[in-house]
Amino acid sequence: MAIVYVLGAILVIAVILVIVGIRTPDSGDPIQQRLAEFAVRDEPMTLQEIELSTHFHERIILPFFNQIGRFASRFTPQATIEATRHRLDMAGNPMQMDPAFFLAMRFIVAALFGGLIFLSFVMSGRGILNGLAVGVIFLLIGFVFPELWLSGRISRRQREIFRSMPDALDLLTVCVQAGLGFDAAMDKVHEKWDDDLAIEFGRVIQEIRLGKLRREALRDMADRLGVAEMTSFVAAVIQSEQLGVSMSKVLRIQSDQMRIRRRQMAEEEAHRLPVKMVFPIGILIFPSLLIVLLGPAILTMLESPMGAILGF
Repeated sequence: MAIVYVLGAILVIAVILVIVGIRTPDSGDPIQQRLAEFAVRDEPMTLQEIELSTHFHERIILPFFNQIGRFASRFTPQATIEATRHRLDMAGNPMQMDPAFFLAMRFIVAALFGGLIFLSFVMSGRGILNGLAVGVIFLLIGFVFPELWLSGRISRRQREIFRSMPDALDLLTVCVQAGLGFDAAMDKVHEKWDDDLAIEFGRVIQEIRLGKLRREALRDMADRLGVAEMTSFVAAVIQSEQLGVSMSKVLRIQSDQMRIRRRQMAEEEAHRLPVKMVFPIGILIFPSLLIVLLGPAILTMLESPMGAILGF
């Protein structure tokens, strides 16, 4: 029973972490938000009131994780930190995490999983060695769990960006054909839509306004997204800019190719469905059918003389 209680506690902690991650805003500067709140107030706010006006996770949880992450980053190779930062960018930087925060979350979750399981075995009298063995297994599971969560966020974001690319390219094509420049067309997509691709276009526009070359900003966007179709689109745009090819024509061709690719991907998913349905049918549907179809026959056989012969 102790193991059941511990597993329930782990599940509750995981749900709390997920809720904190969902409720954490993905964008926005907290300093600007505090200044805006201060500007609309009639009475001046004290420093303590400004500090208490923020969320609990911004005042307590995030600094705690960041402090542990900064300590852990001292013993982490720089290449690992850069790879973690790149994966966080690919996931859209959920919870506005830095690599130190993510490293801290991995260690904390691992300690929770392994420590709680070990304590449950010790308190239930099952032996310290058994608790250590099972605790190490759950320690590894807890250490890998944040990485699996991040991989899921990356895959889901890449799928959403890939699905929205044809429509975004159509809007870019219409804007360019109407006389807007490519930068203004990206700004228009960022203004009209509110998805991950539009946010990335808005980030490219901000980087260009800050002085970065357009081709460098586009390449950085392609690296952050990690979508092969976006990489080919960026390469085509940069090549058309260097060769002087009509931008509207390039965008129209890229849009048509994206739609064909999206239709092919949908067809591939449809062809995979029969294989994916084999296991649910075999595990869930067939046993129920056997019970419904053979149940009355088995009951009749048990009440017959043959059932008496068999000892039922």
